[in-house]
Amino acid sequence: MPPETPVETTTRLRPVRSRHPLRAAAAVACLVLGLGLTGGAAAGAWLVGDSAARTSAGDRFTEARGLWHTVPVDTLFPRTLDGEGAGPGGADRTWTRVAVAPDGTCAGAFDPLLLRTLRPVGCERVVRATYTDATSTSVTTVGMVFTTADRAGMTALRDRFADESLDERTDLLPRTLPGRGTVAAGFGDAQRASWRVSVLTDVPVIVYAVSGFADGRTVEDAQPAAEAMAEGQTSTPAQAGLGHDADGIADRIERGLRTTATTGKATQDPR
Repeated sequence: MPPETPVETTTRLRPVRSRHPLRAAAAVACLVLGLGLTGGAAAGAWLVGDSAARTSAGDRFTEARGLWHTVPVDTLFPRTLDGEGAGPGGADRTWTRVAVAPDGTCAGAFDPLLLRTLRPVGCERVVRATYTDATSTSVTTVGMVFTTADRAGMTALRDRFADESLDERTDLLPRTLPGRGTVAAGFGDAQRASWRVSVLTDVPVIVYAVSGFADGRTVEDAQPAAEAMAEGQTSTPAQAGLGHDADGIADRIERGLRTTATTGKATQDPR
């Protein structure tokens, strides 16, 4: 038997006429024009979108200035804060709110020197609250300063704090908020042990926290939170975890503020 071979079918192709030069030129022109319009539209959409994004960010920055009176206190300062992994050695913490102060001016919340340091950004309003840990052995006052500054002003102050290490000076501590009839009743200026001050630039707000013992004892070797949390520290604030309290509470209040400013919702449900 002969080997199988495929059956081939050949069809005569019709000759293709050469294009007229004018028609070819017109086709090229249409193609270029079409690409130009498409590219222009895409670029325009990108520019408009970028402009809208900048405008939206600017609006959020401005609107955040009024959150102190447009957002419920339980959103700004939740009744309970979950501090998963926020304690020494990664231990979990839980903080309960024991006192809230009416909104006020900066004069009552800061020592005179710190007040002068913050003056360049202005002070629209200050809101404060005090928390205690699950064992009621430590107390922490956390506050938010809503400023009158623009983004450039906040950036300048943040850079100054970083360049001059202003957040590490013991003569620039925020004041406490004692809670009458609570475990924080004896939490005064003499009891300040550890603290944190954060100058934000995405919202016109300064977030701070200062911690101490609930039994009213004074602390001679006060330390900034970042230093008290460092490995190997043997100071009283470090051994008691007061740096972790100040840092953990300030961090959660700061994150909640940012989320509220962006979405209008709190990071965790008020309880």
